[in-house]
Formats: sequence, structure tokens, C-alpha cells
Amino acid sequence: MTAKDILDLMKKNLGGPWNENTYRDVFHAGDPNVEVKGIATTFMATLDLLQRAHAAGLNLVISHETTFWNDRDDTKDLTNDPVYKFKTEFCAKNNMVVLRFHDHAHSHRPDFIMLGLVRALGWNNSENTQVPRIFKFPATTLGELAADIKRRTNSHALRVVGDPKAKVSTATVGMGYGMGRLTPEVDVVIGGESPETGGALDATEYAMDATFLGKNKGQIILGHEISEEPGMEDAAEWLHTFIKDIPVQFIRAGEPYWSPKAG
Repeated sequence: MTAKDILDLMKKNLGGPWNENTYRDVFHAGDPNVEVKGIATTFMATLDLLQRAHAAGLNLVISHETTFWNDRDDTKDLTNDPVYKFKTEFCAKNNMVVLRFHDHAHSHRPDFIMLGLVRALGWNNSENTQVPRIFKFPATTLGELAADIKRRTNSHALRVVGDPKAKVSTATVGMGYGMGRLTPEVDVVIGGESPETGGALDATEYAMDATFLGKNKGQIILGHEISEEPGMEDAAEWLHTFIKDIPVQFIRAGEPYWSPKAG
């Protein structure tokens, strides 16, 4: 099968309408008519990821996020950029193809990306169908919850707002740019990215003020990659249900951030 054949199968098996006008969920690198030897699903088609996929014999990379560093994968201003040249040439000479799977990963029911995040946190998505999702767990401290999430996600740059000793037992979860709202029913808001102030919700500043008043409120910022990458493993499992003769493998792009050690 060609990469284009794989996309056609994805459209047929999505279980809902496919937006043919999407600018995201299309091929962004390589030739769609290349024969597919193997498929890698991942969060982001970095050069490191592409080379690891190639070494594993997987020449179709299905990536949740962009290939060329902007949401539309607009390359008109990149033609003389040496990184762009290397990346496109690497794909061309190695018959590598990159397909983005973003909008329809989210529109699938259940949302692959939310499903993966909740699983990575160790919680049960099926118990939380309300919007926003509010998860209940045995009472713990904010510090202990953050440490458990860091261990489960293998994050090196997770950020936490609030008193580490605050008692918490409920949380709302967002992904990517999503960050929920702290309300009387919610102790902790967990999401991918969040501005400290000046955003739509300002969960960070609210958590700081609530903590100052002695209220048990906190925020855990995972990072975009940590919050969304697990869902691409769920996407790989979905592909396995209708692609039988071609290897499909989830490969982590990996957290982009790191924190220096003190001293």
C-alpha cells in the first residue's frame, strides 16, 4: 500500500466525517505515492524522530503536530533555511513520508489524545463524561500528586503552582494549549500549556492568590508534548485494527524541555 492508501483507510475507519478542507491532516513531507514499509505514530516529526523511524524500517510517520515549525506547515519563507533543506532532502532520499493527524485525532470518539493523557495519569476516562471532566482520587497533597504524575509521565520539566502540602482530591484535565478553570469543585487544574497571566483563564495567577488565602488550589503544567504524546499510542492501536500486513509502532518524540541542575 502507498501512504495515500493508508490515509484513505484512516478516513474510512475514523467513525465520523473527515474534513476534506483540513490544512492540518494532510501530507507535509515526502511523496504520498511511496510504498509503505512500516508506520510510526508520534507527537512531532522531528529530525531525530524521522531518523529513528527510518532506522526501524518505518517510512510513514503519522505525527500529531507539525513538521515545519508552524501550524499550517507553511514553507514559503524556508526555502533557503539549511534545517528545512536537510529535513526535506532526508525524507526524499529515504522515501520517508509525513502525514499529520491532528484534527481527526481529536474529533474521533473517544478523542485519542484525551484518552491517552488520562491513561498516562493513571485515571479512568470512562468514569468522567461530563464537561469539563472532573476526576476524583484518594486525598493526597499537591506535592505528592505532582511527583506521581512526574513519575508516570517521565517528565523532566513539569511545573507546579501552589502549596505542595495542600490537600487535594479533585482535578480537571486539559491537553495541549488547553487549561481548565479552577472552581470550588476543583482542587487542581492540569494541562499542557498556560501563560502565567494575560490569558483567557489565568489559572496560574488564580492558584497563587488562592494559595495565599490558604485554599487548597493548585496547577500542574505538563507541557504540550507530555500532555498529548500518549494519545498517539492509542492512535497506533486504532491503526492496528484495520492495517494488518504493515508494521505499526508508536515512537516517542520525547519531551523537548530540560531543567538545569542547581549548583
